[in-house]
Amino acid sequence: MRRGARRPTALLLAAVLAGVAAPAAARIDWAKARLVTVTAVDYRFVPNRLVFRRGVPYRLHVVNRGKELHELHAPAFLTTAVIRNPAVLNQERTEIVLQPGEQKDLYLVPKRPGRYDMRCPDHDWAGMTGDITVK
Repeated sequence: MRRGARRPTALLLAAVLAGVAAPAAARIDWAKARLVTVTAVDYRFVPNRLVFRRGVPYRLHVVNRGKELHELHAPAFLTTAVIRNPAVLNQERTEIVLQPGEQKDLYLVPKRPGRYDMRCPDHDWAGMTGDITVK
């Protein structure tokens, strides 16, 4: 394979994943999404414990009321959910990044029951952590 050429398997995998995610999100009635709001303030999430039900659509509304950049980092949770608007997430799809005063809405459907960690990677040392439970 010449330098700079894309690998066929990577392109095929991307096409398959895009084809699987799009129909799943298209079948969901997003108008019935339940609102869950999380506020990031300097060094904590309010609330810091979130509870979701598997298979139910949600609008996760995250607001940064702090003076610094904050992230809601929850890779194990986010990578197992159906996401309607993945552009709200970072490139790795592991977190929502918010500048001071910014707010974002993430539409999602949790798929796997369990307990997941959430944190702000820059401020977890100060206690900016929490957990997400999917029942």
